[in-house]
Amino acid sequence: MYFDKRMIYAIIAIMVIWGISKYLIDINSLLGLLYSIPGVLIAITFHEFAHAIVAYKLGDDTPRMEGRLSLNPLSHIDPIGFIMLLFAGFGWGKPVHVNPRNYNRDITIEKADAIVSIAGPAINLILAFIFTLIYFAIYKFAGTIIYTSTIGYIVMQMIMYIITINIGLGIFNLIPLPPLDGSKVIKPFLSYNLKTWFENREGIFYVIFIALWITGIAGIIISPIIEFIFDQLITLGAFIFRV
Repeated sequence: MYFDKRMIYAIIAIMVIWGISKYLIDINSLLGLLYSIPGVLIAITFHEFAHAIVAYKLGDDTPRMEGRLSLNPLSHIDPIGFIMLLFAGFGWGKPVHVNPRNYNRDITIEKADAIVSIAGPAINLILAFIFTLIYFAIYKFAGTIIYTSTIGYIVMQMIMYIITINIGLGIFNLIPLPPLDGSKVIKPFLSYNLKTWFENREGIFYVIFIALWITGIAGIIISPIIEFIFDQLITLGAFIFRV
């Protein structure tokens, strides 16, 4: 199914302008934007790196040849996707190109594809857990003193944004609609007939995804999940460090 890129870019531009407008009238939102930049860079970089390294470990050399086995953000950041994640709440990195024919034959191509696809969201959720531990470790050993300095307060705010953004990117990409990772993750679990039906209608599902994304319905659907996971991580972190 063909999509006019000019129309998509126009929609993106409108969403970005709308997002920017709220930062111009609300200083707290602007500060939140600045706090979120490290989280966005970390989330996208590790997400795409995870796809690349897992594909490479499964036998595909394509990510290595394209320079994707790197934790350098410049290797993974897509300018438009980065801007969208900052100003519209959802975005993307440069897609990691893979050649399924290069995968080891220990498992089927379909299962290997699913493993590569789930690696991105999985590393985001792992990072959210790790930074939750970092947050509470700092709070445990530095106490409220950390909040009395400007730098300490900024660092703690950035860590909270890193946690939230990684949860959001991980859950968002698990939505089982193309082009998101979830569409490939679910395929090994579908029956042959259902899989065929799904593949024959990928264009339609892509339109559905675009509609859910643009209207904000996707955010409404996954927000409770993101909040639930965030609350559970905070509860777990507080329990582990007894704070």
